Formats: sequence, C-alpha cells, structure tokens
Amino acid sequence: QVQLVESGGGLVQAGGSLRLSCAGSGRTFSSYNEGWFRQAPGKEREFVAVISWTGNLKYYADSVKGRFTISRDNAKNTVYLQLNSLKPEDTAVYYCAASTAYGSRWSKDYEYWGQGTQVTVSS
Repeated sequence: QVQLVESGGGLVQAGGSLRLSCAGSGRTFSSYNEGWFRQAPGKEREFVAVISWTGNLKYYADSVKGRFTISRDNAKNTVYLQLNSLKPEDTAVYYCAASTAYGSRWSKDYEYWGQGTQVTVSS
C-alpha cells in the first residue's frame, strides 16, 4: 500500500514558477514509477510527466516539455515537479500517482493517487 500527499500548489503570475512535492509513505514507494497528472475545471484529467522508479527515465507531455521538470529523491520518498514559465492554461489541480508500469499516459494504469494540489496561474 502506498499513500501519496501533494503539496506546493498556489497562486502565481504568468511566467512564474512553483515546485510541487509528492510525499509517499510505505516501504515500497521507491519501487514505483511516479506520474503527475492535472485536471482543469470542466476538462478531463491529463498526463503531465512520469519518472521511472530509478529516476533515470523521464517522459513529458508535449504541452509542458521544456518548462516542467520531474525528479525524485527515494531517500526522502518524495517526487517533485518543477513548474517554470507558467501559463494561465496550466491552471489545474495537480495529482501525483504511482504505477508499477513505466511510461503510461493513462490514468487507469496508476494504482495509487494523491488528493491533489491546486495551481492557479493569473495572466
């Protein structure tokens, strides 16, 4: 069993930055691949980024490539998402999720989810 808790969201102006954290509990956390998803009001949840359990493999959605960076510190059981050059269209609730399968863009492939953290980007 893995529990995930996101933090670090907030209100920021366009062009600004935020760093989201996802703290995991459970001794098997470091063996899971971790993804970030987001969901804007009235829209479906969408894939943002994923990192392998080793931290060596990373994959991003085209909409965030070059602006967002995913990383992890298994010693701290934490995954991060650095958000730079934020745009109003990045406004959403951001979720982290854990999967035994690397690289999936599909929510159905993720077994555990956090409660989400709100990111709001003003223009």
